[in-house]
Amino acid sequence: MRHGSIPGAHGRVRPLTLLGDPVLHARCAEVTDFGPELSRLVEDLFATMYASEGVGLAANQVGEPLRVFVFDCPDDEDVRHLGHVVNPRLVETDGVTVRGPEGCLSLPGLEAGTERYDQAVVEGVTATGEPITIHGTGFFARCLQHETDHLEGRMYADHVTGWRKRRLMRQVAKASWHR
Repeated sequence: MRHGSIPGAHGRVRPLTLLGDPVLHARCAEVTDFGPELSRLVEDLFATMYASEGVGLAANQVGEPLRVFVFDCPDDEDVRHLGHVVNPRLVETDGVTVRGPEGCLSLPGLEAGTERYDQAVVEGVTATGEPITIHGTGFFARCLQHETDHLEGRMYADHVTGWRKRRLMRQVAKASWHR
């Protein structure tokens, strides 16, 4: 039996920002106010991520240029990782570089082979200001790197090169959501 509320249960689903929106290409601001508005944002991020069937979501993906992301993501051993990070810093990447399919809720329906390290460590704080360190391997490491990139104004499409990049950009141009 679960104790406490389910993340996102009290949040509202917000519209997603899509590729081309300037908020996705600018570095997000550090969070300095750890009050109820931040807690509401975290709840809304969870609600939006679940409604969109994602495994992670950064605040700028709902138009909030703040350094916050949420995740509910398995690793390669199918262990579930659930949480959020405020003011995250990617402090370590290690292991082998793996090219794997990567998608994004801000590029709905698309994915491309993207290189990421198979180990990552993120440090930050919770919505109540408690320090947190998150270690990820495999797919979860990919998720941590992906969401941290969002807060730096980068998207997975920025990592894709060559024919994969050309193919992805052709798909973006044809997408019904593209402006």
